[in-house]
Amino acid sequence: MLKFRAQTAFAAVVVAASLSTGLLTARAVAENAVVVPPAAMTEPVTGAGMEKAVLAGGCFWGVQGVFQHVKGVQNAVSGYAGGKADTADYETVSGGQSGHAESVEITFDPHVINYATLLQIYFSVVHNPTELNFQGPDTGTQYRSAIFPESDAQAQVAKAYIDQLNKAAVFKAPIVTTIEPAQKFYAAEGYHQDYLTLHPNQPYIAFNDIPKVEDLSHVFPSLYSAKPKLVKG
Repeated sequence: MLKFRAQTAFAAVVVAASLSTGLLTARAVAENAVVVPPAAMTEPVTGAGMEKAVLAGGCFWGVQGVFQHVKGVQNAVSGYAGGKADTADYETVSGGQSGHAESVEITFDPHVINYATLLQIYFSVVHNPTELNFQGPDTGTQYRSAIFPESDAQAQVAKAYIDQLNKAAVFKAPIVTTIEPAQKFYAAEGYHQDYLTLHPNQPYIAFNDIPKVEDLSHVFPSLYSAKPKLVKG
């Protein structure tokens, strides 16, 4: 049985009650997306095949849910990165001592969408990159903002983009997103996959994550796909 995040239980009850009475909507309580400029540096397309990106930005339900609606993304899998194989399970990662971050592995077609544009979405609508070791109601290093580059080129693009956004003072506080050495990605348990799509009315999802997908459709309309690419098909 899925362990409900204890730190969000009270908020979930409040949201559920508010939604049922029509007093509150997910958009009303969601943080507004920060529209960030495109990256000045982009990764060159070197081949004809798919590429991968691994990003962490809070609870993987919402991160996965957003990227599943992005054109050019073939697959987005919730999982864990930053730690060892023997700690890559939800119960252990939730303890905050595993070194893992809840992450999403994105398989994308670089001829349709490049890595830099994925980062633009990541910094704009997926999460708040100025929050250190927490996102919204979720706290702990497992919810940190982190990028796990798959290549030196990705690392260079990510670093340059963070420097660009900080110098432009796009956010009210400095970006705390870390660029961490490439780590093996471990897919999360099956019940975590496609969670946003399968449980849109679950209070946590309605409150925290559905607004992110809505923001994607408004901020990046040309990149938004109404039909998500689901892990389970």
